[in-house]
Amino acid sequence: MNRTTQLPDRRTAHDRNGAATAAPPPPRRAPRRRPTSQQWAAWGFLAPVTLYLILFYAYPLYRNVDLSLRNYTVRSFVQGDAPFTGLENYLKVFDDPTFAPALLHTVVFTVVSLVFQYAIGLALAVFFTQHFRLSATLRALFLVPWLLPLIVSASTWSWMLNSDSGVVNAALHAVGIDAVNWLTSPSWSLTSVILANVWIGVPFNLVVLYSGLQSIPASLYEAAALDGANAWQRFWRITFPLLRPVSAITLLLGLVYTLKVFDIIWIMTKGGPADSSTTFATWSYQLGFGNLLPAFGPGAAVGNLLVVAAVVFGLVYLRVQRKQYAS
Repeated sequence: MNRTTQLPDRRTAHDRNGAATAAPPPPRRAPRRRPTSQQWAAWGFLAPVTLYLILFYAYPLYRNVDLSLRNYTVRSFVQGDAPFTGLENYLKVFDDPTFAPALLHTVVFTVVSLVFQYAIGLALAVFFTQHFRLSATLRALFLVPWLLPLIVSASTWSWMLNSDSGVVNAALHAVGIDAVNWLTSPSWSLTSVILANVWIGVPFNLVVLYSGLQSIPASLYEAAALDGANAWQRFWRITFPLLRPVSAITLLLGLVYTLKVFDIIWIMTKGGPADSSTTFATWSYQLGFGNLLPAFGPGAAVGNLLVVAAVVFGLVYLRVQRKQYAS
């Protein structure tokens, strides 16, 4: 005779003696908490920034990418029916004979400007850490190039470097050196715009690096001096290593700014003569707005290359900083 065992009800439980006991009730879900006043305040402060980033950064970037992927003309730009061409505009840019010189000029302009801006700014910052009379006044005067509108600075440098009536050639003539065609010679035009950009960028490096120097404890220099370290050793062993995080952000911001410099070059040389001072920024403007038949697509493609370069360098900076904090 087969014995059948009655399965216990799932809604009951059994103790050690086999006696049925009531099953514990299922756990109740915690009620959803309503946003507190602090959370609403946080969202209220975040909303304007988010809206600003979307309207003035995300949407223009999207439009520029869309512009570079379509064949826009003046008519299609107004009507909005430009055909999709994919990467054709980028291929046109890469095949253009102006691409290689513009890339070289952009690299030279950026690297040379950054090196001299940082070196001069650091030297001035170290100099002004020596508290002497009128040091604050001199620091304020060094901020003048940074405070002036760029059109004023570029126009002033154009007058100073004028081949016929410029004050620079007049000074060279006074010491027996022949005049130089700073703005009209293919050999000197890029050098001229680099000089102007270095003059404009030095105050920014001075302010940021001087602030970084103020955070270094003076006791470190006193201990190094007691150990017999001279001024040069104190700079390389204390100042420069401790100033590295500030230097990194200074160079990154200077890089992003220098990559997109347009007005200084355009006012002084317009990228010439013979494209000798053309960079990606001026070339993008010239393609999109400087010709009778504007090439909006290739111009936007060149602009996107600048954006990609800035993003790549920014990611490299973040990666380096993360490794430094991890170590």
